[in-house]
Amino acid sequence: MTYRDVATRQVLIWCCTAVGARMPVAMAPLALVFLVRERPGGYSLGAILAAAYVVGEIVGAPVLGMRLRPERARVHLALGLAAGSAGFAGLGAFPAAHPAVLGGFAAVAGAAPAAATGGLRTLLTALVPERAAAQALSVESMLTAGVWAVSPAAVAGLALGVAPRVPLLLAAALMAWSVAGLWLLPAAWGADGTGDPRGEDRAGASPLRVLAGAWPVYVTGAASLTLLGLAELVLPALLEQRGVGVGWSGPLLTGMAVGGGLGAFAYGLRAWPGRLRTRSVVLMAGTSVCVTLAALTPDAVGIAAALAVGGVLQSAAMLTRNLSLREALPPHALAAGYSVMYAAAGAGYAATGSLAGALLEVVAPSTAILAGVGVTLLLTAVGWWGEVRTAGRSPQGGVGNAATTALAAPGAEGAEGAAIRGRRDPEGRL
Repeated sequence: MTYRDVATRQVLIWCCTAVGARMPVAMAPLALVFLVRERPGGYSLGAILAAAYVVGEIVGAPVLGMRLRPERARVHLALGLAAGSAGFAGLGAFPAAHPAVLGGFAAVAGAAPAAATGGLRTLLTALVPERAAAQALSVESMLTAGVWAVSPAAVAGLALGVAPRVPLLLAAALMAWSVAGLWLLPAAWGADGTGDPRGEDRAGASPLRVLAGAWPVYVTGAASLTLLGLAELVLPALLEQRGVGVGWSGPLLTGMAVGGGLGAFAYGLRAWPGRLRTRSVVLMAGTSVCVTLAALTPDAVGIAAALAVGGVLQSAAMLTRNLSLREALPPHALAAGYSVMYAAAGAGYAATGSLAGALLEVVAPSTAILAGVGVTLLLTAVGWWGEVRTAGRSPQGGVGNAATTALAAPGAEGAEGAAIRGRRDPEGRL
């Protein structure tokens, strides 16, 4: 298993398109705060606009993702991204508008392109051989880590150095760029008329029922993002508690994002032993330990090291969730499944932020972080139990997928497919 299969012109074009689609998402919350912070009650209004944006994402991702059809993927994604670009342009063009108008623009900017994450991820894995799916998803994770590392500095620099509206106008331009990039990529995926062995046993199942069968993956996917949200939202208060300058929160979070990129790269270098759900639990437990150490460590160096290692493990954990979803769902439902998990992760992020905000009113920041870690471990345990329970009803052990092993055609496995504990490594066929 190497990255050679993903080093293609089409994947490079996909990366440029994905940056245009995802950097506005990373920029949006902070950019909305900077847009209105000089108005009366600006910070509260900024928080409300950011909440409207996130709610738009959470609602739009599953609703639009379930309507995404492989044969019309390009048109669907282009319309959503174009509407999102218009939402960002409205925010940048009318910064003094009534808060209700700004909230509407923010909701549209969040909801309209929300299916793009799942659609682009599915398209990426269609651009590479099946055996390179893990490497393709690792490349996506590295790209995402880079985007999230760059975006805060870009927003702050443009908002303070040029004008508060500029980051949102840039977000509109980037999203419009991604629409143009779609026309350099295939118009659809899986539309060649070939059979889908994973879909045969669910031919009569409704799309909603198929997606609901993968609920344990969504739960653990949400758990993996709760820790990230916890670190981002409580870190400034934690640094203040430890007597460290709050200005260090930016570099520390950048280090966490860089760690995430390194973790994604390392995960794609080889086939790892054990079942995906077992790897996920181990990685989530390791991430929880790192965040706990960050909460208890008295100095900035220890916090930085704990967050960097936590970023490595969290990124790898999220990759196991994406790979588990590929096993749990038939290919025609993957884009919708990724969108549902995107919404679940966003909901987990928002819920953790709300919990942390409420706890900070009554307890120390370190205690708030420890409470969030407890919630994360609870979600991880529920997701793991759900996967084990569902696998127990399937002769192949897949999450809600009784045809998982049908994909591995005779002679298709390579050296990575060595038996592990009496069964094949789930990624052996990748």
